[in-house]
Amino acid sequence: MFRKIIFHENDFIEFYQKQNEKVKKKIQYVFELIRQVDRVPEKFLKYLSETNGLYEIRIEHQSNIYRIFCCFDDDKMIVLFNGFQKKTQKTPKREIEKAKRLMKSYFTQKNKKQHG
Repeated sequence: MFRKIIFHENDFIEFYQKQNEKVKKKIQYVFELIRQVDRVPEKFLKYLSETNGLYEIRIEHQSNIYRIFCCFDDDKMIVLFNGFQKKTQKTPKREIEKAKRLMKSYFTQKNKKQHG
């Protein structure tokens, strides 16, 4: 099993570039796990049932918690949207809304390419 990971727009890349080297390494480690492991533990990848298709990639480094929203496309591809550092127990609603918008725009653009 090998999943392909792509980035939709620049939100994730901008988030990633702001992180220090240790956090970047941890993100890369979790990405490799997601690429290669058939059943990724929920500790690293969790389905958000209230969001119609969104998942969150979960990264912990020292006492910091990071989340990266994504979805699957054709079972293999993970499309990465926005990432943020989590500072409270609950995931901020505006981050979920942003990820939903990005997911919608990804599939809209994909459909246009296929039928355009």
